[in-house]
Amino acid sequence: MTKNIYSVAQVNNYIKNMFAQDFMLHKINVSGEVSNCKYHTSGHIYFTIKDGGSALNAIMFAGNRRGLAFPMQNGDHVVVTGSIEVYERDGRYQIYAREITRAGIGDLYLKYEALKQELEEMGMFAEEYKKPIPAYALRIGVVTAATGAAIQDIRNISSRRNPYVQIILYPALVQGEGAAKSIVNGIRALDAMGLDVLIVGRGGGSIEDLWAFNEEIVARAVFECDTPVISAVGHETDTTIIDYVADRRAPTPSAAAELAVFDIRSFEERIFRYRQILSRNMQGQFEEAEHRREQLAMRLKYLSPGNQLNQKRQYSIQLEERLKQRMQEIYSSKKHQLSMLAGTLDGLSPAKRLGQGYVLATDSGGKSIRDVHQIQVGDRIDVHVINGTIRAVAEEISEAERIRHE
Repeated sequence: MTKNIYSVAQVNNYIKNMFAQDFMLHKINVSGEVSNCKYHTSGHIYFTIKDGGSALNAIMFAGNRRGLAFPMQNGDHVVVTGSIEVYERDGRYQIYAREITRAGIGDLYLKYEALKQELEEMGMFAEEYKKPIPAYALRIGVVTAATGAAIQDIRNISSRRNPYVQIILYPALVQGEGAAKSIVNGIRALDAMGLDVLIVGRGGGSIEDLWAFNEEIVARAVFECDTPVISAVGHETDTTIIDYVADRRAPTPSAAAELAVFDIRSFEERIFRYRQILSRNMQGQFEEAEHRREQLAMRLKYLSPGNQLNQKRQYSIQLEERLKQRMQEIYSSKKHQLSMLAGTLDGLSPAKRLGQGYVLATDSGGKSIRDVHQIQVGDRIDVHVINGTIRAVAEEISEAERIRHE
């Protein structure tokens, strides 16, 4: 007996054709609660519509966005109008939405909003209770699943940014029954270790998947924790109760690691720059101090008694030299004047004139006779020559012709 063997593509194509032949699935209205809603950058909207224990994947293409008149988000109770088809490549069926209308708010979302409002009124979201995240944490506690992508992302980023930081994991349940209690135990256990900071979170998921982080006991454990807490639940668009209670919210576990683990290379570069600045400042201060020391040393040397004595001694030597020079100048000047006077006096010397053949006549009183009117006939006169004196009597006195004529 020969067996019919079909490829996966043939099976998926067959099922797709079966769906296509069911005209009820061409246009169907499905009511349920929105979960895991994602707005893609392409404009498409991916979400899940659920009720009770059943869920149906859904997509609204960007071209059909005019059929959505409100910003859809998790917890919305909606009616989706569209067709249910098979995505042949993956063998999955989903509803392709052409129109979405709001039907109400889901039970989980109502519970979420009620708890959020209650805790906010109690002051658990207040900024004054937020503790600062340490800039240089070295011991970081993480409360998350041991095998999830969250812890791997945190470890990879921590290793890249700073291999000296110690990551301490508390492997907690992050989904399903007992998850909230497990997360609380992890927060309290790591808080008792005196770590620098805690990261509490998990990867993304539907509102049901993340619900443990919306439980009141988890919110209170985060609020009462002495260690600063960074919440890191889901993707960037997911928001849970502990995001409001935590000291800092990170949109993803990877972003939480970026916040908690300081970059050792940037730190070392800052230290190097600070060292350079400090070295330049110290060198500048040293040079300034050295310059001032030299100035003070010069001033001290100038004002010292020994230097003052040397200065005065040098000044006295200069005065002595100037005095000697001045005395020499005066002596030379006087000597020159004396020489000139001596020459003049020599020229006027009677003895010199006598030696030249001149005679000097004096009256009886020894007074030089310079005028004939000084004596009379019969007066005794002395005539001095070079080698003696001739005593004579004036016998005749005659006046020069020139004088008489005058």
